[in-house]
Amino acid sequence: MGKYIFVIGGVMSGVGKGTSSAAMGKILQDRGYNVTAIKVDPYINVDAGTMNPVEHGEVFVTDDGDETDQDIGIYERFLNTNIYKENYMTTGRVYLSVIERERALGYKGKCVEVVPHVPEEIVRRIRHATKRAKAEITLIEIGGTVGEYQNILFLEAARMMHLASPKDVLFALVSYLPIPDKIGEMKTKPTQHAARTLNSAGINPDFVIARSSRPLDEPRKRKISLFCAVEKEDIISAPDADTVYEVPIIFEKQKLAERILAKFGLEPKKQKPKDWARLVQTIKSVKKPVRIGVIGKYFSTGSFVLSDVYISVLEAIKHACWHHKVKPEILWMNSEEFEKDPKKIKDLAKLEGVIIPGGFGTRGIEGKVEAIRHARENNIPYLGLCYGMQCAVIEFARNVAGLSAANTTEIDPKAKYPVIHIMDEQKDKVDDKDYGGTMRLGAYPCVLHPDSLSRKAYGAKTISERHRHRYEFNNAYRDILTEKGLMIAGRSPDRRLVEIIELPNHPFFVATQFHPEFKSRPLHPHPLFREFIAAALRGDKNNKKK
Repeated sequence: MGKYIFVIGGVMSGVGKGTSSAAMGKILQDRGYNVTAIKVDPYINVDAGTMNPVEHGEVFVTDDGDETDQDIGIYERFLNTNIYKENYMTTGRVYLSVIERERALGYKGKCVEVVPHVPEEIVRRIRHATKRAKAEITLIEIGGTVGEYQNILFLEAARMMHLASPKDVLFALVSYLPIPDKIGEMKTKPTQHAARTLNSAGINPDFVIARSSRPLDEPRKRKISLFCAVEKEDIISAPDADTVYEVPIIFEKQKLAERILAKFGLEPKKQKPKDWARLVQTIKSVKKPVRIGVIGKYFSTGSFVLSDVYISVLEAIKHACWHHKVKPEILWMNSEEFEKDPKKIKDLAKLEGVIIPGGFGTRGIEGKVEAIRHARENNIPYLGLCYGMQCAVIEFARNVAGLSAANTTEIDPKAKYPVIHIMDEQKDKVDDKDYGGTMRLGAYPCVLHPDSLSRKAYGAKTISERHRHRYEFNNAYRDILTEKGLMIAGRSPDRRLVEIIELPNHPFFVATQFHPEFKSRPLHPHPLFREFIAAALRGDKNNKKK
């Protein structure tokens, strides 16, 4: 049957359920158990692909082409394993399955009801994902906060699983304990209310993960234990950490893995490895900074900066920096500012490297193109990702190949020189407004040019990377651009799709149609990010010599 841990949030969203789930999975994995993780999003959306990143954060793409919540990426990075579409669940996806089954007479003429049929479908999906991953322990993170109407059917499914096999199901409440400035005391009452609300769904937490800006003290532990009916040793202090990768270490110090295994009646299979502890030590000890500018447009909402929009890119930068024993210093740059005030492009001079990540639409594109020109002409290492590659092609076509009116048909459908155009198989989908889950998605093979920097970085002739796009390099312009010095460094096996471009006479100018950031892991940085940071460090060293 396997063992299951449901992770539920209390008090507020964004409290760290995803990191807590991934960290619990990591420490159990380190004890020798095969672990997988499932994310539940209580939205009617079938997947995350049509959600605005400013509202929902990054859309993370799996190897098998699912557009998921960013927490799936957190699971992959912590567990160092691929997570597949079976592990992502939304209310819309569950309801759609129930309705499709009803239409196919899968319920054999029964009256199909929200309860029990929707929770039964949720349970079926959890068991299927566990079986697919051959997992011994499965963590299920339920998005949102306990008490929200949207969560109730998922909590009902969890209650049903616990009722059927109480020794195989545990519950962890990740709750926030505020410390109001004017009061100066950590308050447990919101967590007490969250636990009582969870009780009303027929669930009592086995663990409370106490999130706060400071460590939980003994009086607060006693109070939570008393009012939430949780053993004091099962209340885990989770204060703000300098890096999310420290969370498994924090959990280890409080013997959380041993407590979980004991409740499941299991024993550790092996001693925990030391590689993660060494990683955290590196993160805390690095001093030399390397300044990387991330130029995008999905950064702010009102007065707040949303780093979650590009979380995989940021983490990939960090992984590569730690590999080189340097400290990442990431600067946010809004491409629209370069359009409003062209003089601001000079701000790139203070950087050791420039990254332009993926995106869509017209807003800020001319600022991105200008930033790429500046990086190319001033030998600043450049890494373009998806839209960042398409913008690099436009910049090269305009300013090197002499095609001054070059553009993408996404921006200008009547462009004189459409060096980027819509993929043939995508045109009908866009015309029919068929946007959900219809882009080129998931992992595809790519053959690397033998003389390319990418081939040297990967150390392989053929690679596999994840995609999320509708537009591509227009092969009608391949000859004129390569004649002017653009290298086609990676292609699809049938040679139709340009996957990577490079500029050979540049310290580092690499741009990919795929998203390498999705496959970077803290202990195994992505090869292109690793070599990008290496080039940034070489450039910094050369500048100091001058």
